[in-house]
Amino acid sequence: MVAGQLSGTTGQAAAGPRRSRWFAAWPIRRKLLAMVLLPLLGVLPLLGLVLLVWGNAALDRLLITKVRSDLAVAHGYFDRVLGEVAASTGAVADSQALHAALAALNRAGVDAGVNQADAASLRALMARFKQREGLDFVRLRDGKGRLLAADFDNADEGAGPPWQPPPTTSGRATAAIEVLAPAEQGLLAPALRQRVAVPLVATRNAKPSERRQEDRAMVVRASAPVLAADGRVLAWVQAGVLLNRNLPFIDHINEIVYPQGALPFGSQGTATLFLDDVRISTNVRLFDGPATDGAGGGAGGGGGEQRAIGTRVSMTVRDAVLGRGETWLDRAFVVNDWYVSAYQPLADGRGQRVGMLYVGYLERPFTLLKYSVLAGIGLVFFGVMIVAALLVLRWARLIFRPIEQMAQTMRQVEAGALASRVGPVASADEIGALAGHLDHLLDTIADKTEALQRWNAELDAKVAERTQALEAAQQQLLRTEKMAAVGQLTASIAHEVNNPIAVIQGNLDLMRELLGAQAQPVQAELKLVDEQIERMRLIVTQLLQFARPNEFAGYVEAVPPARALEDCLVLTNHLLARSRITVVRDFGSSRLAMINRQELQQVLVNLMVNAIQAMPEGGVLNLATADWTTADDRPGLRIEVADTGPGLAEALIGELFKPFVTRKQDGTGLGLWISRSIVERYGGDILARNRPAGQGSGAVMAVLLACELAAGVG
Repeated sequence: MVAGQLSGTTGQAAAGPRRSRWFAAWPIRRKLLAMVLLPLLGVLPLLGLVLLVWGNAALDRLLITKVRSDLAVAHGYFDRVLGEVAASTGAVADSQALHAALAALNRAGVDAGVNQADAASLRALMARFKQREGLDFVRLRDGKGRLLAADFDNADEGAGPPWQPPPTTSGRATAAIEVLAPAEQGLLAPALRQRVAVPLVATRNAKPSERRQEDRAMVVRASAPVLAADGRVLAWVQAGVLLNRNLPFIDHINEIVYPQGALPFGSQGTATLFLDDVRISTNVRLFDGPATDGAGGGAGGGGGEQRAIGTRVSMTVRDAVLGRGETWLDRAFVVNDWYVSAYQPLADGRGQRVGMLYVGYLERPFTLLKYSVLAGIGLVFFGVMIVAALLVLRWARLIFRPIEQMAQTMRQVEAGALASRVGPVASADEIGALAGHLDHLLDTIADKTEALQRWNAELDAKVAERTQALEAAQQQLLRTEKMAAVGQLTASIAHEVNNPIAVIQGNLDLMRELLGAQAQPVQAELKLVDEQIERMRLIVTQLLQFARPNEFAGYVEAVPPARALEDCLVLTNHLLARSRITVVRDFGSSRLAMINRQELQQVLVNLMVNAIQAMPEGGVLNLATADWTTADDRPGLRIEVADTGPGLAEALIGELFKPFVTRKQDGTGLGLWISRSIVERYGGDILARNRPAGQGSGAVMAVLLACELAAGVG
């Protein structure tokens, strides 16, 4: 009879899970494993993947930032070279020796022509100026632009257009890049003209071209007027530097941008000067390729490594830099390998793009390093996940094994084996105590059942003539006795659990008192223990509601919002102490929140921590309370936590209260979701917004709660 009653009770309880969600019908073993392994096997790999993707992108951005700064250094040096050529040309124009030579020439009459002696003297003077200033060519023209002298014999104008003086006579030397066609190279010394021609080398990914040789010259040319005392232009000095095959120039740029030891992991830095898309001066080498000394003009290095003079840039880079005038900051294929590259267009004096300046370094060493680091991170995540999963499986077994033993015992009792008991279990915690109480309950039920059966037999012998109504009353009495026994067991379990809770809380308070200020580093952990103790108390209270419902009617209390905020400031004081954050209070509410105090503190502390973390450089934390009325005119109150941080993205506001949504690298994305769930249980809500325009930046989190009127409380 007892087995039948237990079976009926269990059948009624089992009807609930069948009507609930599929998760509720799972056995405890599957539920525990799902809840514990899902974060390990789902969230942790996802976090690892996000970290790998972010790390890969961050390292690529770091490499691009590095090459951008390298290009800025190289371009700065190139501008300085232009300034130095202009300064050197101005120094020649201002030299006393040149003014004396021009004065003697003017006395003889320039229009009458320059005799052979004067021409030789001027030529020697130009050669000395060229040697002194480190220039490649120097020439002197009269005020009308006619050639008077050059730095070498037999100089001629060539077949190009006649030289026109600059329109300004301010006395300042100006320098610019110029590209000289073959017909305009007559004033270059023969040794310089030998450096001009660059045979083109077939280059992978370059734009198709029918040209076989680059015969134009790229020079830095400056012009400076020779002024008389009264400001008249006596003559013009032209000087400059040839950039074709100017290896000392390009090597110096490379030494400035990439000095010895500047690039780790065996990477190599390179620099190149382009005329159009052809390398006319570079320290990029051709490895294991054909000898290009003919194209490189003797610029090749020893040991089978030649400079890649005459090779061409890829068509993609050419179209972006020379075609659209953009600065290229990306990886690019340079001659025979991939480089982290930066290309910048170079314009002549008329603003036309005529070439490019390039710096870059080998990408392969950094790529190998990146993949090694990412692989190491992946292995660490995988190892942590496996170890954690094994530990979780071991610990979960300590929980579900005793529960499964209790369930098996109940099934045996239902089947008629009333002597079945759980017996000793490996767990010594509350579950172990529960198993012992279940055995005690079964013993009690068995004793009472035996006694009732004995009394029933005696009554049956004495009152055989009793009606069916008395038998029904007897059955009701039996059910009442069983419910009383269950209530006694529940109360016993609740009181047994309360004892260790009180011991834990007492020792925790004693620990705080003994440690004093030394407890500050573990304040967060102590607070977490307090929260879990409160959670256990809540469970015990719910058990006692079953045993003595009249004594435990509810767990909601009237909480002053200002007092709750002040208590939360104490809990977050360790974060405020390490920041430059000012707390501003505006407590204007006169009502009390109807909510569990600990749960309200949990919500407010979460909002305060988020606001403090949004202001790493300091700011203002605004705490405010105000009366509020619901849409159906019920009284309520509003608690606001506002910061002066960067605010919330519009796209994030709509997703903010969903699980696993966070903008913090170390966040879980569950805090706001849990907080809103707590508030919604009490009929409230949490709203998020940014400060209105004109009030500065920052986010505002508003907690809306139902309350009771209590004038004068704020």
